[in-house]
Amino acid sequence: MEVLVSRALPRSRKSLALAAGTALLAPLALASPVAADDPTAGQYTVTALKFTVVAGGRTCVIDADLYRPAGVDAARPAPAVLTTNGFGGSKADGSTDATAKAFAARGYVALAYSGLGFGKSGCLISLDDPQLDGRAASRLIDFLAGTRAADDGTVIDHVLRDGAGDPRVGMIGGSYGGAVQLATAAVDHRVDALVPLITWNDLNHSLDPNNATGTTVPGAFKWQWTNGFFLIGEGQPLINPGIDPSRFGSPTCLHFVAQACATQRLLNSGRYPADRVDEMQRFARSVSPVSYLPQVEAPTLLVQGQADSLFTLNEAQASYETLKAQGTETKMIWQSWGHSGGMTDPASGELNLGEGNLETSYVGKRILAWFDRYLHKNPNTDTGPAFAYYRDWRSGYGEARAVPPLSQKLYLSGDGKLVDTTSQVARGSRTYANRLVPTSHSESSLAGVLGLPDPEPYDIKGTHLSWRSEPLAGPVEVVGAPKARLKVVSPEAERVQDSDDAADKLVLFAKVYDLAPDGTRTLVNRLVAPVRVPDVTRPFTIELPGIVHRYETGHRLEFVIAASDTAYFGNRGIKPVTVVSAPGDTGVLEMPVVQGGLS
Repeated sequence: MEVLVSRALPRSRKSLALAAGTALLAPLALASPVAADDPTAGQYTVTALKFTVVAGGRTCVIDADLYRPAGVDAARPAPAVLTTNGFGGSKADGSTDATAKAFAARGYVALAYSGLGFGKSGCLISLDDPQLDGRAASRLIDFLAGTRAADDGTVIDHVLRDGAGDPRVGMIGGSYGGAVQLATAAVDHRVDALVPLITWNDLNHSLDPNNATGTTVPGAFKWQWTNGFFLIGEGQPLINPGIDPSRFGSPTCLHFVAQACATQRLLNSGRYPADRVDEMQRFARSVSPVSYLPQVEAPTLLVQGQADSLFTLNEAQASYETLKAQGTETKMIWQSWGHSGGMTDPASGELNLGEGNLETSYVGKRILAWFDRYLHKNPNTDTGPAFAYYRDWRSGYGEARAVPPLSQKLYLSGDGKLVDTTSQVARGSRTYANRLVPTSHSESSLAGVLGLPDPEPYDIKGTHLSWRSEPLAGPVEVVGAPKARLKVVSPEAERVQDSDDAADKLVLFAKVYDLAPDGTRTLVNRLVAPVRVPDVTRPFTIELPGIVHRYETGHRLEFVIAASDTAYFGNRGIKPVTVVSAPGDTGVLEMPVVQGGLS
């Protein structure tokens, strides 16, 4: 059934579906098959379609909607935009539906579909596996190419083509609907442009992060985020009654592929036997862009959220560096909102997919320019700087050729101070100990998404150590991921760290606060760096989550290592930790400062 609708765009429902120099780009004059003064401009028809696919040995149906702009036909074809939902959503959720409408109103053929295992689409939830979800999306590209019919026999001939069977097509979507773009482009090189928003690079790091660099030791289980999404997946019959039988797996793993359930059970067990860890990490990597980015050739505009403890800025940075190094055209934007807050109600002027404010938001203009350049093939379109970041202290976005490097060092003194030089380091040692229950709090992970209150971050005395700088003489702007180099002493951890279970290794949590003159402590975007120390007898380096933050005049930086965090699994047993400092042998905190100075 076809329905003719106008350009009016609905406001997004508040749901978990999307999981979801500073000059603004000038408004774009986008190529369109319909003249601006045509009374049908901005109008389109919507046709519900079904597509039978095979994924993982199962035959199932994908539920989709085709949005066809008025005036687009075989004589006047248009590029296509393919979009799908975030985890737990469907083609009909606020963001997916509104995205398709927004592009159809701007002259693009849009195809919105419910991902495998969601909405009214069949098959199991397979975590955006390129061989399952990616190849299923490739079958939809066949339809856009005119080489495959929908289940009702519908064949289209109004999508612009670069050759026989090769439609001009871009993809856009957030979170789960972001990773599937990279998975699709890895197996189908007909994709011409990608815009993945707030998605992951490596699920090993996303769900079980170890921010100690250069190690494969598993990290600290992000239990709140992971179990929240798992319950959404397993609860699909409650969300979508009468779902396709192809979406049922086994009594112990109802709606996911078996390896996903095995991974979730292992993480919840709190144990890391070597053989199981290897199996878990191989699976997580196989469904993560980190394993298949070398096959991605489509120009990619990465958009990541600063307020996001699920998929931090570091995830986009890792994908950006890989794509850049292999010669894939790529640029990156760090916007304000992500999974941890503001996703359903972005800050004023920020991209709001539910409202379709593409022409009036910085990120929206960048997306339109990206598609204009790579789908309309307008070579003169300016797609913006290589890297841009939202600043809440100043209007507009900051721009740079690349992510700023680490530029300033502070040293951990034995008296609890952060000092500018090693000669200022006082000799001393300090100790903390964990308890059998969490004693530090960064966030309640789902609170921002569900609109629930969340206590302010805290650290209980005796269960953490902190180092504070002197009050800043002027404002300091930090853009990027801080790093810390540490050496700790923990005889209890050393005694058990070589066991056959990696869960016996020491766990700690590193973070940087903004300490105001009145004593108010702000943990920027509630972000922490979980670490499972590979070897407590050796120094180790921690990469903290990326931030964009301005420390004001008179404020102090406070670097903290804590024994636990309420959002993560922590230590097994009591493991006291001592940090020793001396002028020639002390820890170092490095900050990516872009303006101002820490000394």
